[in-house]
Amino acid sequence: MPQPATRRTVLATGAGALTLGCVGCGGKEGGGTTSASGSASAPASAPASSPQESGAGGKALAATSDIPEGGGRVFKEEKVVVTQPKKGDFKAFSAICTHQGCTVNKVADGTIDCPCHGSRFRIADGSVAHGPATRPLPKRPIKVEGKSIRLT
Repeated sequence: MPQPATRRTVLATGAGALTLGCVGCGGKEGGGTTSASGSASAPASAPASSPQESGAGGKALAATSDIPEGGGRVFKEEKVVVTQPKKGDFKAFSAICTHQGCTVNKVADGTIDCPCHGSRFRIADGSVAHGPATRPLPKRPIKVEGKSIRLT
């Protein structure tokens, strides 16, 4: 007659199944792969207009020429939006809307726009131009070095 399973048996069996089920897990986020040591490698390719090298100054996001004057660009992976309200004046803000946490998706007509509920934020300072959001987008630190914009 079979013996009833003990708590120890159930836990050990579940842990083993979980371990087997997770073989090959991870490493797919961001397009990279995971090595045998568990460290993630960089994606196989990156857009030419978005350099991905990291250095002492932080991760290179874009060339200054990639950010239109009076507009901006959303970097979804980094969750940051970079704007150029006037020539040579670059700003960066969180790309996460302060209303309910959606990611903003475009910069148009002087505002950073959220697709979820219609909130819009001014490109010059991240302040609310149109609700339902009531708080501005938080500033993010960037550094302009030559023709490169780096997230610091």
